[in-house]
Amino acid sequence: MSGDVTVWGLVASLTLIGVALVVSAGRGLGLGRSILWATLRAAVQLLAVGLALAVTLESSRSLAISWVWIGFMIAFAALVVRQRVPEVPRATLLAATAMGASAVVSLTVLFGLGIFPLEARALIPMAGMVVGNSMTATVVASRRIVAELADKRDEVEARLALGQRGSTAAQPYVRSALRTALTPQIETTKAVGIVALPGAMTGLILAGVDPIDAVRVQAAVMYLILGSVATTVAVVALGLTRQLFTEDHRLVRLTRSE
Repeated sequence: MSGDVTVWGLVASLTLIGVALVVSAGRGLGLGRSILWATLRAAVQLLAVGLALAVTLESSRSLAISWVWIGFMIAFAALVVRQRVPEVPRATLLAATAMGASAVVSLTVLFGLGIFPLEARALIPMAGMVVGNSMTATVVASRRIVAELADKRDEVEARLALGQRGSTAAQPYVRSALRTALTPQIETTKAVGIVALPGAMTGLILAGVDPIDAVRVQAAVMYLILGSVATTVAVVALGLTRQLFTEDHRLVRLTRSE
């Protein structure tokens, strides 16, 4: 079975966008413009990335360019995090640190242990999955930590008044926030293959790869994502907890997003 999609096939797939538009209009959701913009933006972005990948993979310095690309992804994702969680102090630095640490740990395991060959064709997609999922985890974890500490401020200050350090006083609430951030990825990992066939495995099968080979790749990818998300939220918890308490262990003023 060929995995090639012709131009006509791509155009025909827009029928499903029409379904989304009908649902929005029929239910009065007012999302028609957003759906059209998202469709156009996705097409432009994917085309741009495809052209850039084609140039990178053909370059004699593809690995060097790939590392620069990864750095750009982390920097851009950190800016996105700052926009999504304006209530988090120094969110850009926190996000860049968390995603950078996650990328270092994950990619070291993947390529250092020879799970995938260290080449641009594997490095860029794997790094993209790490950064993309880490970005979402950073947003959820940092937002929940700030919200938990803002909601439980009286309890935290009571713990501080009893002589606890800031990190100790915040621990129960940070733990709750991290569970919230990690649980979706854990549930996704548990349900993979039964409830849904993930993107990597589906793409490989459509491209004609043996299903068992596709399963091995997908399993490695799922483990990669879960490990990268866990690393990310751990770094976020450590960094953000330090930022939210002064040197004399007082909780700073917090605002939570609605």
